[in-house]
Amino acid sequence: MIDVTAVFDIGKTNKKFFLFDKDYKEVYKEYIHFDEIEDEDGHPTENLKALQEWLKRVFENILEASEFNVKAINFSTYGASFVHLDENGEALTPLYNYTKPLDENLVASFLEKYGPKETFLNKIGCYDLSMLNSGMQLYWLKHTKPEIFSKIKYSLHLPQYLSYIFTGIPLSEFTSIGCHTALWDYEKKDYHEWVYKEGINNILPTIVSTETSINMNYNGKRIKIGVGIHDSSAALLPYVRSIKKKFVLVSTGTWSITLNPFTEHPISENSKNVDSINYMRINGKPVKATRLFLGNEYKVQVSKLDKHFGVPEDYHRHVKFDYDTYLEITKDFEYMFKWESISDSNMPQQTKFPYIKFEHAYHQLMTELVLLQIKSIKSAIGEDEIKRLYVDGGFSGNDLFVKLLSHYFRDKKLRTTDASLGSALGAAICISDSKLNSKFLKKNYALKKHVPFIIT
Repeated sequence: MIDVTAVFDIGKTNKKFFLFDKDYKEVYKEYIHFDEIEDEDGHPTENLKALQEWLKRVFENILEASEFNVKAINFSTYGASFVHLDENGEALTPLYNYTKPLDENLVASFLEKYGPKETFLNKIGCYDLSMLNSGMQLYWLKHTKPEIFSKIKYSLHLPQYLSYIFTGIPLSEFTSIGCHTALWDYEKKDYHEWVYKEGINNILPTIVSTETSINMNYNGKRIKIGVGIHDSSAALLPYVRSIKKKFVLVSTGTWSITLNPFTEHPISENSKNVDSINYMRINGKPVKATRLFLGNEYKVQVSKLDKHFGVPEDYHRHVKFDYDTYLEITKDFEYMFKWESISDSNMPQQTKFPYIKFEHAYHQLMTELVLLQIKSIKSAIGEDEIKRLYVDGGFSGNDLFVKLLSHYFRDKKLRTTDASLGSALGAAICISDSKLNSKFLKKNYALKKHVPFIIT
């Protein structure tokens, strides 16, 4: 039997289950997708009951499997989500979706009490107030559904709820509290005063280290059960544990999130940037982050290019960086793309297509997107002395993106990694006692070094 660590990695779309051996190699995986259900207002939400049943079923099946010996289990999930439990440990409400609209009058009344807005947002490390801030969900429940709020014994962040399913022990931990919840005062390093004034602290369980695990007898087996971790913080952990020098991680996908875990200048000095937010490391230290709707905008614009030039949908995947094409574009450079989902002062009133070939237009698109990405990275770095950039996710395999980023950041060392298991692997590492060395990323993440192209 192989000794393994089990991890449930719960995304908004796909729910995944992994087993990792002692060297963090994936030895088993299982995926599932649930259709969303609706809350009482008809807003789409997670099917919590189906998720809970699946977790139990999968785990019990694995415990019975003859080839695996499960030593530990942990949970990585998306943030901004609470499960509210009554005194019997039953969920009182649906798992409200963070996309659910929040009454503007409620937000206004909140800021009247605890504002002014800019000062408040600086302290809590958020760029705005909405259901994306799970603390606001508690305020909303208290003031619009007092009969339900009065029955809440504990409100658990989603990673901790999954742990609770297996342990029955309600807990809180830093990474979930620190992910744009509006609950935490980054200056005070404690819950914000509004949490105490509203009595919200009474339903938030004891805070423990994210590395905490509970040794339990589960179905006759002795297993170490983790308290769960927020997925962005989990994805960052393997880098923090294996890289000795300061770095910034650019995690690309639909959203491109730049994470600076070594910040000495938290968000309070950067309040003008609405795409600046704070996350939290497992030890409670702030992670300064900026976000850019990069993958979404790329998809929208590539689709337009496909139609304009009459090329197949996957044509862009085969375009490689061409130095001469890049020189032509940058000789008398001007901005040509009007973004659909990004706001930028440099963009024109409408998109221009002066090029005859798709390749030229694609080089123009990628140059403009990389310039946006650079702004986002510089904002996350701020005044901090950081010379290393790591890029993972969808764009780490885009030849133009990587070469252009390397070119514009000639003063930094650029590395790409293939971190498809990022948050799941982070959750496994979090509850492990083993140390990671500098070769970990090369071995497990297909680490590649990139040198800027030569300018002639």
